[in-house]
Amino acid sequence: MPSLRRLLHGFAVTPLVLLAACSHSQAPAPTANAAPPVPVLTVAEQVTPRDRVWDGTVQAVNRATLSAQTAGRVVELPFDVNDYVPKGAVVARFTDVEQGSAARAAAAQVRSAQAAYTDAEAQYSRIAQVYARKLVSKAQYDQTLATRDSARAALDAARQNARAAQQSQDYTVVRAPYAGIVTQRFVQIGEAVQPGQPLIAGISLNQLRVEAQVPQSDVDAIRKYARAWVVLDGGRKRIEAAKVIVFPYADPTTHTFTVRLELPPADTGLNPGEVVQVAFMIGSRPRLLVPDSALLQRGEITGVYVFRDGEIALRQVRLGAHFGDQVEVISGLTAGETIASNPLQAVAWLV
Repeated sequence: MPSLRRLLHGFAVTPLVLLAACSHSQAPAPTANAAPPVPVLTVAEQVTPRDRVWDGTVQAVNRATLSAQTAGRVVELPFDVNDYVPKGAVVARFTDVEQGSAARAAAAQVRSAQAAYTDAEAQYSRIAQVYARKLVSKAQYDQTLATRDSARAALDAARQNARAAQQSQDYTVVRAPYAGIVTQRFVQIGEAVQPGQPLIAGISLNQLRVEAQVPQSDVDAIRKYARAWVVLDGGRKRIEAAKVIVFPYADPTTHTFTVRLELPPADTGLNPGEVVQVAFMIGSRPRLLVPDSALLQRGEITGVYVFRDGEIALRQVRLGAHFGDQVEVISGLTAGETIASNPLQAVAWLV
């Protein structure tokens, strides 16, 4: 009889031969009541979500087009399309000759107004002391008070103008509001720009969401359970939404509702603009689940080692949806059966 090791290598082609070989192993035949020779687990049904799947589109939560807020000529554009931009990095710089001159002039006005106010305050303090002793008229006191108040108002106005002038100068340097990727660049170095003119567009990949259109018939169930997953790798990977938002209105043409999935801030491997499958929970049902670690894969055939009547035999199974580190068994097993939790140990014992 061929060696079992050779048969194992041929499992993808002749699974039935392997079953026969395993069940007639030359290893000592244990009794029906003997303890399993390898770690085992009992297959059981578990209540899992019943879901319905639709297509959804991945979107970036943070996406923006930065525009000029002052006039000038572009002198610096450090980033191009598809470049990564750190938060706070300079993405555009303009000439600031006019803005700088205005800021310096406004600062000079503040100094002048400050001096005038200091002088008016000192004059008012002297007159107030003399007026308290009834040595000057009330008219002279009122005039000094009005001069002091006017100087203070002029100082406040000068400070406001200085802040506005400084802000205008600050606008000649455009910084990234968050880290992200440049998607478009609308200007080139040397161009003259005006306030409101688009400069650069970008998106952040740190926080993503998915939007899907679902029929009216399922909206109530989606609202009730408020659980959804992005399904990847043919169902082998699921990313649960941190929040499910059902828009409170339907499209008047398609009569579908928009449902938004806020994804957790993790490296999901998704990219804005992609179409993905979205599974929405609409109920629950029992399923037969086994750990991924209990499966033996040979080519396109998947099996588990079943312990029955004191013997271990390899049995082919058909799989369904994944739930974390467990997978649904559609056929090949029944609840209550005992399987090897580590198929490699089962192989080693048989050989």
